[in-house]
Amino acid sequence: MDASHDTLRATFWKPALLAGKGPRYLRLASFIEQSVADGRLRPGDRLPAQRELATWLGIDFTTVTRAYNRARERHAIEGRGPLGTFVSTPRVTLDQVLDLGMNIPPAPADLFLGETVLRGIEEVLRHTDASRLMAYQLGDGGVADRQAGALWLAPMLGTLAHDDVLVCPGAQATLAALLLANTDRDATVLCEPIVYPGLLSAARTLGRRLSGVAADGDGMLPDALNTAARDHGAHLVYLNPTLQNPTTRTMPESRRRELLDVAEKRDLTLIEDDPYWRLAHDAPPPLARLAPHRVHYVSTLSKCLTPGLRTAYVRLADARQRDAFQSTLHAFALMAPPLMTGLATQWIHDGTAERILDGVKASAAQRQRVAAQILGDSGAMPAQGIHLWHALPAPWTARELTMAARAEGLAVTPADAFCLSSDAPNAIRISLGGVGDPERLASALKRLQSLLREAPPRLRTAIV
Repeated sequence: MDASHDTLRATFWKPALLAGKGPRYLRLASFIEQSVADGRLRPGDRLPAQRELATWLGIDFTTVTRAYNRARERHAIEGRGPLGTFVSTPRVTLDQVLDLGMNIPPAPADLFLGETVLRGIEEVLRHTDASRLMAYQLGDGGVADRQAGALWLAPMLGTLAHDDVLVCPGAQATLAALLLANTDRDATVLCEPIVYPGLLSAARTLGRRLSGVAADGDGMLPDALNTAARDHGAHLVYLNPTLQNPTTRTMPESRRRELLDVAEKRDLTLIEDDPYWRLAHDAPPPLARLAPHRVHYVSTLSKCLTPGLRTAYVRLADARQRDAFQSTLHAFALMAPPLMTGLATQWIHDGTAERILDGVKASAAQRQRVAAQILGDSGAMPAQGIHLWHALPAPWTARELTMAARAEGLAVTPADAFCLSSDAPNAIRISLGGVGDPERLASALKRLQSLLREAPPRLRTAIV
């Protein structure tokens, strides 16, 4: 149709709800996007006012608002204040790197996150004085915040009192504070040889030594832990037992119990970093549930909801350590951000957090399937989680592939970024949530697979 810059005719919109499946707002958003893609709507065309379109289609105003929001999120349309809503002009992407390196959850399926954030903050402001949310707040969270934390941790740890939970500004600051509060300078902390890079960074900065304890396909070996604790005089152990970053390995319950037996024998304290438990299917009980008096338990929302919340929940092994831990944490991270903590609290109490989690799990599962189809069986392909650990075919090395991928506009993480020693496996971690659009993710993975089929640059013959 010949679309003018005036409001488009009602007849154009009549088919909008007839095709497709799912809620009406998604069908209308898809109609807008498809109309832009096939040229029926052109850049600069003005869309009907939302109430006008709702009247034409015989639907609720809110449905149109949600559809416009979804199309706006996909950059199909843009608002221009009092002038109205228009088809977007073509976007020029200056940053061509497709990020397969940053480990963040993918956008939740069938949920418009921007709209969800807006509604959540409106609810927070309805119940809380804005001036309080913009002020300094010392302590470990308000009662409602700690109650939300107890609800979030309940599937992992069982029923908790709100006084058992501390609210912290993300897992990284929490891990650093736990290292400081539980060890002296130059003390040795035990961990697996392949470990979360945030722990490497924190230990290096804080003057703590990390010592790798041998592991197999089930995780850290109990006998090796016993020997390392004795030889190093160590009292603190770090573990990430569920969907481990980066290997995606989940430690079985039997191994967890064996390690806890060693901890009891050697009087060890464990830090259990457990960001992915809620993304796993039928995960074993956390170490902190099996032996709460031995384990400081850390669960962040960054890996299963969104990093922007900057909220983590902690249950200490000994409540008497609360003041020491808080004092240490406040030395470099004064408080969790009140507005984001309030949003996390609102979402957990009203059920939004569970809906986002379900959407993230659905998106992650779909992305894992796409990755398995494209990358095949040459690497480890977990059926769950937001990243995968991909073994490289000879003659590629992880460093060579990382550099070659960067030249192709792809960011991946080589194995040595996670290793205590120089003897790193020949593998990369591929994160599946950093590329927002699923189609672009598939394109990135195809480019990576195409690169793997070629010879490394050092083996290519120059053609003159």
